[in-house]
Amino acid sequence: MRSLPSIIHLDMDAFFAAVEQAAKPSLRGKPVIVGGLGGRGVVSTASYEARKFGVHSAMPMAQARRLCPNAAFLAGRFEAYRRASGLVMGLLRELSPLVQPLSLDEAFVDLEAGPYGPVLAEAEHGTGERLLLALAEDLRADIVERTGLTASVGVAGSKLMAKIASEQAKPDGLVLIEPGQERAVLGPMPVRALPGIGPATEQVLRRAGLNTVAELAEAGEAELVQLLGKAHGVGVHAMSIGLDDRPVVADQDAKSVSVEDTFEVDLADRDRVLREVEALALRCVRRLRGAGRSGRTVVLKVRRFDFSTLTRSETLRGPTDDEAVVVETARRLASQVDITGGVRLLGVGVAQLADYTQEDLFAQAVREEAAAEAEAGAGAEEEPEPAEEPAAPVRRWLPGQDVRHAEHGPGWVQGSGVGRVTVRFETPWSGPGRVRTFRIDDPALEPARPLPLRQEWPGAEDGDGDEAGAEGVGEGPGEG
Repeated sequence: MRSLPSIIHLDMDAFFAAVEQAAKPSLRGKPVIVGGLGGRGVVSTASYEARKFGVHSAMPMAQARRLCPNAAFLAGRFEAYRRASGLVMGLLRELSPLVQPLSLDEAFVDLEAGPYGPVLAEAEHGTGERLLLALAEDLRADIVERTGLTASVGVAGSKLMAKIASEQAKPDGLVLIEPGQERAVLGPMPVRALPGIGPATEQVLRRAGLNTVAELAEAGEAELVQLLGKAHGVGVHAMSIGLDDRPVVADQDAKSVSVEDTFEVDLADRDRVLREVEALALRCVRRLRGAGRSGRTVVLKVRRFDFSTLTRSETLRGPTDDEAVVVETARRLASQVDITGGVRLLGVGVAQLADYTQEDLFAQAVREEAAAEAEAGAGAEEEPEPAEEPAAPVRRWLPGQDVRHAEHGPGWVQGSGVGRVTVRFETPWSGPGRVRTFRIDDPALEPARPLPLRQEWPGAEDGDGDEAGAEGVGEGPGEG
């Protein structure tokens, strides 16, 4: 363990929603909710103004609309998020070569490995802490200057405590936890505050009467090993007493993104298994998008009643982060698995990761094929109709989408329907702009790429910033 708190954990505040507010002056200070806008969509990120109404990430979008009907509901603009992330990660790498991104909006930094390392090594303890706080404050100020976004920063002697500190700093704050204070800080926290303790582990611990981190520490390593198994039990006990010697690993790239759930009662009903697989696939896609990635191979993991484990996978024609494609593939794999006797664990993952989705052309092809098959089946017994000229494709405008009009310039889509699209014309560095309505097929209106969030930093428009890798990619952008 380090004597100086020289590890930083940075977490951008409500990242997706904050980028939208920075890009759209008319939404600043107002509730903004980003996510899937379809009937089964979920919230990716909610602004702090929306959270006051009880909206949070992973909530069904229909529920979010009931809780906060006056919010701006926007589809994600992942190119804009990746560009903002690239600027932030670039600032982190100016502090140290050891930057470990967890997702687009979150990273660890080891300051001892950077240009200030020699100064920190020779400084007295109090002087070293003041320097670390100054570096963290300068970092937060640079992020605001470069992007207009805010970040919460934790400073501590380990990755575990730096993460805890950044949570305490939210929103838009800075917290330093001195080495030696780990147990005092961790003790009152619920067991879920420790990484690696999910709902299933929490239930096991709760049944044993262990609800806080202090109770885990008091239980001792032997009891936790008996409850959780050797590897997990030893790790949980070490964290409960504040021990964490994991190094910051630069640019560790995930080979895959996956989620899994263990069930207290084995599942033997096929429909229930398929529903659980669908929910897992949706969570997996959220993680995938949170890391700014896409993937070609969908993997299903099944652990049966007798603890035997099998995996099934299918490789797609191209990388995708489309919910419908991943869900459909995972359900197809699950339908081929024998669940006789019951299933105790299910997992869904995506492998062969890429940094792009080819504009979801693969997903579009899948949907078009399904529609064509349905149409062919419905009309199999009907007389063929005379050939007609193919209709022009209907242009689809998504709320929040960047557009440019030949006369009015850049703007974004507020909404569309009944053959019309409403656009607000404003830029990140203008004031709130005017709203105009056009036909959805107006030839003067075209999709556009995102503008930089700061006019004085035009390099952001090139999209050449570093993108985040992932260490066991986290649950998408945090609720930060």
